[in-house]
Amino acid sequence: MQPPQPPESPAPSEDELENSIAEVERSLVALKQRYAQVKHDQQQQAELQQQLKQVKRDIERSRSPHSKVQLKAELKQIQAQLETIEVNLESQLFSWGSLKAPFWQAVRFGGLGVIVGWILKSFTG
Repeated sequence: MQPPQPPESPAPSEDELENSIAEVERSLVALKQRYAQVKHDQQQQAELQQQLKQVKRDIERSRSPHSKVQLKAELKQIQAQLETIEVNLESQLFSWGSLKAPFWQAVRFGGLGVIVGWILKSFTG
């Protein structure tokens, strides 16, 4: 008669796999958030550029010195907003360096899943 065996605890490699998958999921969420922010900023940038063109046209057409001063102040404000958006876009663009680790983890664990699937299929069929 064999003595009862203690319940098996997950192997360290399973813990590492779970931690890596969780990290990939967090990276994917962060990437999606950055992408949404970039899309929003690009849309806002396009709208501001249209406003900028309109204000420039209005300045050229305006005859009143008072309205020209107001339009020039609006022009400066739009330009400042555009500069802020451009800085945000430049800092939020994704680079291969920021995607490299999550990409290779997904490739590694996705490939590992395919291999495990083939092995399991070969045992059952």
